[in-house]
Amino acid sequence: MSQTSIAPKHVRADLKRIASWIEPGSRVLDLGCGDGTLLAYLQSNKGVIGAGVELSDELVIASVRRGVQVIQQNLEEGLALFDDQQFDTVVLSRTLQSMHNTEHILREMARVARFGIVSFPNFGYWPHGWSILSGRMPVTGEMPYQWFDTPNIHLCTLKDFESLAQALELRITHLATFNGKKEIKWLPGWRSTLAVYRFESIN
Repeated sequence: MSQTSIAPKHVRADLKRIASWIEPGSRVLDLGCGDGTLLAYLQSNKGVIGAGVELSDELVIASVRRGVQVIQQNLEEGLALFDDQQFDTVVLSRTLQSMHNTEHILREMARVARFGIVSFPNFGYWPHGWSILSGRMPVTGEMPYQWFDTPNIHLCTLKDFESLAQALELRITHLATFNGKKEIKWLPGWRSTLAVYRFESIN
């Protein structure tokens, strides 16, 4: 199927930042690739050799229509299909917080690629604290679910993730934080709703 070009204006700000960290012509694995927007953008703008992993039937079809090679699989089953260092970069966008075994998926990312990129909602965003002080779990744009139906089971702050990365011997090379379309530079731990990290294994 022919590849569909994606204009930059149709790509989210956080995905553009992720794309800026990926070398042209490199090998990229996108975990939970959704409708294939990121990989299609990388293929048409950076000439990457990409593959995606996605569980949803509907999203797999959407990815294929964009010209993205995709494997239908549940990420909780791991990345045993892939060899050590098979890719240059592996991406896990807005999915880490819904994984049951967070440490395992991060270790697997470090195994299959030189660099890993993850993004997740920042639970340290200051309105979340006000919600909890008022006795309610927060409901915001990046976390739009009620406590009883949320897929987000492992919420964390920026410092929480950085501590885990250190424990897993993952060296953080880049950080970008966002609030909607705006990239946050000042007090990101308090003012951002989404964090994006790039890391590499120390070993």
